[in-house]
Formats: sequence, structure tokens, C-alpha cells
Amino acid sequence: MRSPIPDSTLNVCILDNDNLDPAVADTYVSYGAMTEKMFAAAGVPWRFERFNTTRGEYPDSFDAYDAVLLTGSKADSFSDEPWVRTLRERTTELLRQRKKLLGICFGHQLIAHCLGADVGRATQGWGMGRMNYEWLGATPLKPAAVDASLNLLASHQDQVRSLPEGATLLARSAFCPIAAYSVDDHVFCIQPHPEFVEDYSAWILSKRPESVSADRRASVRADMALPHDGLGVARFMRTFIEGAGT
Repeated sequence: MRSPIPDSTLNVCILDNDNLDPAVADTYVSYGAMTEKMFAAAGVPWRFERFNTTRGEYPDSFDAYDAVLLTGSKADSFSDEPWVRTLRERTTELLRQRKKLLGICFGHQLIAHCLGADVGRATQGWGMGRMNYEWLGATPLKPAAVDASLNLLASHQDQVRSLPEGATLLARSAFCPIAAYSVDDHVFCIQPHPEFVEDYSAWILSKRPESVSADRRASVRADMALPHDGLGVARFMRTFIEGAGT
């Protein structure tokens, strides 16, 4: 049974944009569920409601929510699948209203697409496992750190290939030049998955296409056991949404 939620708790709508493989669904439920678990572990006391967009689920109104979060997905954010087109239409309207938005991986890409950015296949190939990024934001994710880098678990073959007009670049790497961005005080998006855990990343890696060499898989798998900064990103998201911005 959940503890009582303070009246000041923010209400957050999660648009859950995938259906997990039955082999792992019992353990991880959904990307939205993993995201809720991440925020709880980071001490973020928000109230969540999840809607599966692949099944056409949306709230009757977004007015009751302080923010909307778009999860990852195996789908392409630029595809012509009917549910993806509907999601882009809904997201475009939320952007018009300046609703506070958070995007992770597919969500990061879809919001950028709605803002007119170039999104598509990365010529670099698959981004996978624990990856390092340079943090450019004014508010460091790790205030006590010597440098401004962060490590996060990733899984993507698409990337945002141009910064949306009016956006501020917040994180980058040689592999992923647009790894995180914000738009004023109402949009924060990030390409890697702060909600991922090692075991789920390892399962995804085991499903990678044959084009990924065995040597690279072994190297990626070894790095996954090292710490990552997912909870730091969750706390930054809280700071961003609750008004401190970047």
C-alpha cells in the first residue's frame, strides 16, 4: 500500500511508448514502470499515471498534469505507424501549450522531430551499454565531481541529428553529438536511458543484430557492471520540472 502523497506532489503523465518482450515483461513491466522505479529510487515524490500510446491510450485531458514524460520505444520516432503519427500530433499540441515535457531516447527524438529537427538513423551504428557524455548544462548533475562527464546506459540506432531551433545543448559525446537538450524551462530531453538497469541492458544486448561483433558485445557487457548516473539525471529532471531549470 502506498504512503499518503503530500498535496504539493506533482502529477506526471507518462506516455509509455512500447510493449516489452514477454520474456522480460513480468520483471520490468514497461518503460514507464522502470521510469517510475528510477524516480522513486532517486527520492522524487511525484504521482504518476501511465498510458500506453501503442494501444491508443491517452488521458481525457493533460490539464491535470504538471508534466508529461515520453518514454523510449523500439519504434522510429519519424515512422508512419498510425500510433506514432498520433503521438506526434499530441506532442506538437503540448509543445504549443508549453506544457512541461520530458523525453527519454525515443521520446527525446520524437520531441525534437516535432520541433523541426533532423532525426534519423545514426551513421555511427548502434549506441549500446554504458556510454560517457560531456555535460554542458549550467547546473551540474554531479556537483561534487571533478569533471562534468556522466555515464548512462543507452540503446539506440536513431539519433537527433540537428539541434531543434531555440534549444540549448546540454550533453554530447563523439558518438552522440546531441545527447541532451532543453527548450527554455519547459522541455528537457535525453538520448540515453537513465531508467535502465544492468540486467535489462544485458538482455537487450543479447538481442542485438548480427552486425554487432562479438568483441564489441563482450566489451559493452563488461562496462555495464560499472556505476552509472541514472539517479542523478532523475534528480536533475525534478529540479528542471519544479522550476529551477538549467
